[in-house]
Amino acid sequence: MRVLVTGGAGFIGSHLVEELVARGHDVVVADNLSTGKTENLRNVLERIDLRTLDVSQPDQAREAVRGVEAVLHHAALASVQGSIDDPVGANRINVDGTLNMLQASVEARIRRFVFAASAAAYGDDPQLPKRETQAPKPLSPYAVAKLTGEYYCKVFYQLYGLETVSLRYFNVFGPRQNPDSEYAAVIPKFIARMLDGKAPVIFGDGEQSRDFIYIADIVQANMLALEMDGNFGEVINAACGHQFTLNELYLILKHLIGLDEEPIREPVREGDIKHSVADIAKARDILGFKPSVEFSEGLRRTVAWYQQSRKAAGV
Repeated sequence: MRVLVTGGAGFIGSHLVEELVARGHDVVVADNLSTGKTENLRNVLERIDLRTLDVSQPDQAREAVRGVEAVLHHAALASVQGSIDDPVGANRINVDGTLNMLQASVEARIRRFVFAASAAAYGDDPQLPKRETQAPKPLSPYAVAKLTGEYYCKVFYQLYGLETVSLRYFNVFGPRQNPDSEYAAVIPKFIARMLDGKAPVIFGDGEQSRDFIYIADIVQANMLALEMDGNFGEVINAACGHQFTLNELYLILKHLIGLDEEPIREPVREGDIKHSVADIAKARDILGFKPSVEFSEGLRRTVAWYQQSRKAAGV
């Protein structure tokens, strides 16, 4: 199958590309390289068709889908704070880009369209675990944009027959996640600071919890979504179904890295969600999804990658 990965030079996208290549698919990558890096694709660069495109432009979205059969749409501004700082820009990338890709896919008679949705759609709803049947409560322009993408995917299946599925990602982590961005996720931030011999910063008491999912399992969910038969237009949680506190995260990393610095405690940040964990029954029933990498093992692999990368860079 010839598969397009938008945002394929990014953290999640590059792992998808590697797996698709390993499975023998022909792979097209569309990325404007604003945050993605060709370095992330160095292991497969000579075996893919890399197109430097911005899919928030309709003509470039059409160019991206040329000659492909399926789309894994991951091009996005993947930042809540970034969307708050620039809601119009975030809408252009995350809403216009998704709509352009859906329209281009219909015009090109693409068969399957997998959308990277977000658990941010749940907002601060205290109900646990998070089920796809809960009413959305988006709290940021990013969450609104991702939710809008889900609605568009459903409508494009109902109206045009495009086989869509929206995977609602929870807290994804793993190798290649950028720790240097102002908007970086908590795990790469913790690892980077601790490898520098610095204590991580924890906002609040550290008992806030998240459903962390290792990148290999997100890849698994996407591969299953490419192969699924029926249940199109659906939204499906992509998570582990277990929650871990930031204090637990710190203790595991402390053991792995060998740093005995106590965390720096800062006041709770306004708007932070206290707890999040997914119900993954729908993913299991529809996709046959079963998480394969335990949290501590995922952290071990991630720390090892950062250590190796620093050694290679002479850090």
